[in-house]
Amino acid sequence: MGHRARVRLMRVDAVRARRVLVGDAFVPATVVVQRGRIAAVEAYEHEAEGVVVQAADTAYVVPGVVDTHVHVNEPGRTEWEGFASATRAAALGGATTLVDMPLNSLPPTTTVEHLRVKQAAARDQLMVDVGFWGGAVPGNVGDLEPLWDAGVLGFKCFLAPSGVDEFPPLDPEQFRAALAEVARFDGLMIVHAEDAGVLAAAPQEAGGSYRAFVRSRPHEAEVAAIQQVVDGARETGARVHVLHLSSARALDLIADARAEGLRLTVETCPHYLVFDADRVPHGAPQFKCCPPIRDAGNREELWAALRAGIIDCVVSDHSPATAEEKGRGDGDLQQAWGGVSGLQVGLAVMAAEARRRGIGLADVSRWMSRNTADLVGFAHKGRIAVGADADLAVYDTGVDFRVEAARLAHRNPISAYDGIRYGGRVVRTVVRGNAVDVDRPDHTWGRMLERGR
Repeated sequence: MGHRARVRLMRVDAVRARRVLVGDAFVPATVVVQRGRIAAVEAYEHEAEGVVVQAADTAYVVPGVVDTHVHVNEPGRTEWEGFASATRAAALGGATTLVDMPLNSLPPTTTVEHLRVKQAAARDQLMVDVGFWGGAVPGNVGDLEPLWDAGVLGFKCFLAPSGVDEFPPLDPEQFRAALAEVARFDGLMIVHAEDAGVLAAAPQEAGGSYRAFVRSRPHEAEVAAIQQVVDGARETGARVHVLHLSSARALDLIADARAEGLRLTVETCPHYLVFDADRVPHGAPQFKCCPPIRDAGNREELWAALRAGIIDCVVSDHSPATAEEKGRGDGDLQQAWGGVSGLQVGLAVMAAEARRRGIGLADVSRWMSRNTADLVGFAHKGRIAVGADADLAVYDTGVDFRVEAARLAHRNPISAYDGIRYGGRVVRTVVRGNAVDVDRPDHTWGRMLERGR
């Protein structure tokens, strides 16, 4: 069946499980749904009327993932990914809300006109709810407040080249001006924090060695750029967010900035928490991302920072491309497109990796659902509470999950997780009371979200 097939919608009236995440604890409960929202959280034995989803005794019910870092790429590069394929992958993996990045689509989301083009492309294609980031690029300071008023959730900028010419980076003066403007209307600036000067001075070794690629994007690039973000937040009072942190060497700087009272939040990604640069196969572009995956010791420091609350969120940074783009350079990692496709597997990966470290699913859900929802001001998302959207994921530890890239819903069958087996997977996703049928998907119930709505 084609990915835009239409079928009858299955509306859910209740979800019952032995383990439902209410607040910070799992309790036996029946979640009652009315008109797409949670009407009540009742005892497990509550006799609910209508269609009741009964979870297995090995299952956990958590809020749907709110993934605030996804490159959908439509329009313009829809062969890389599109709204239909991305939102289906999200739903199959337990993500009920996505926020789309402003670059890699054509045009980029740097003006209200461009935002409307993107929204038109998304219409009638969404299986989950989708919001939008705007972009801050040289010369568009005057477009930021109109974009904010049009409903974007904040503004992404780069401090080093983005990889696409139509979304250039901000130099220090431009970054300071954009921050001051965003601070004026109390917006949010989200930053790809790698320093252009440090990257330019780093060795650029051709070939398939992942270690050589890591040397071309050293820790110092992240630390220097995050220092610039911290200084800018201090000078302007702007609210800032550091994207996809990979270097643990920036953690002290981040902790000090938070202790100072600066409005700074930080995210990392599953691929930084799972993989080890020393174990990446030679010439494997599916692992290439910027900033890069680093060593095992660095990885465990990131886990410790999550537990300590220094890192707030875990997001996919799903940045797919075609096989041609990923294979550009015939194994030369300097030429291959950078990005890890992990949208569909993030919750299962994080739950299993956390369990290995003695970390509970409640913490994982907080990092991937509640904190990300709070980042973008979606108080009605990311939690199981009366009045919240009935966005739920049923994660079952009794069902094994072997990742097969060719069977993922992503448009291109490329994944760094290919072949890995996990004990547990998402078996049911509910989006505002609508149960996802994994065999007969329907893409019509997702909504486009705006700030404050």
